[in-house]
Amino acid sequence: MSYYYGSQQGGWGIPLQWILGAIIAVVGFVVYFSHTSVNPTTGEKQHVTLSAQQEVALGEQAEPQIAAQMGGEVAPADPQAQEVQYVGERVWHSSQASRSPYPFHYHLLRDTRTINAFALPGGEVFITKGLLDRLTTEGELAGVLGHESGHVVERHVAQQMAKSELGKFLVSGAAVAASASRHPFTDTAIAAVINHMAQLHFSRDDESQADERGLEYMTEAGCDPRAMLHLMQVLQQVTDEHGGRPPQILQTHPYPEARMRQINQWIHQHYPDGVPPSLADPPLPWVSR
Repeated sequence: MSYYYGSQQGGWGIPLQWILGAIIAVVGFVVYFSHTSVNPTTGEKQHVTLSAQQEVALGEQAEPQIAAQMGGEVAPADPQAQEVQYVGERVWHSSQASRSPYPFHYHLLRDTRTINAFALPGGEVFITKGLLDRLTTEGELAGVLGHESGHVVERHVAQQMAKSELGKFLVSGAAVAASASRHPFTDTAIAAVINHMAQLHFSRDDESQADERGLEYMTEAGCDPRAMLHLMQVLQQVTDEHGGRPPQILQTHPYPEARMRQINQWIHQHYPDGVPPSLADPPLPWVSR
């Protein structure tokens, strides 16, 4: 008599559901690892299923929907929108991002309640008025836009999409295998949580890498990298305003204080004798000092 209620036996007395679950998982790994390409900008080998042209098309198609969800774009003639475009293009054309296949576009969104910046694959970069209104210098703005441009160049969204597809295969395989168990729901839920936690880990790694790219891009554009520390202080203040925080392991971004430590390390490594005066951090045009 089988120990596994309602299950069918495969070879060697192994439940058929286990065999099918393993096959689904293997297919997922084959699909993931067979889609490999070299990043055209960094030369890094990556697991992605989209070409650069597909990333651009995806970003351009999603851009109007994203903008509409956040109040729409600020008119191009607005001084703040012009500043976002000016600083963004400085960061783009002065840095490694200019050697990427992506036609960057920098958008200011009307949303004043949401404090955020983000990027779509292919070069569509957004910042909300809620965040811009809290910035005081061009360096801070360059740090934000450089960070988001770094996500694009490193193809983080395309990588996350490929990892998510792999995760779906693994969760599906676990669900099939768990159907041979006495507690299929519990086993499937555990598999889903494991996949979710893995994706959060990858996301935090991406954020740290984007911080490094942001520092590189903003300094190549002539901005003082210490402005990125001021930006983290702004984010820390926002975090404190929202009260208690869940554990860092449940966050997609490292805490601002952790990012500040990494930024300080980067600055000391690249400028051991101090940041040169040629790297400036002037106030934004609408900010008085």
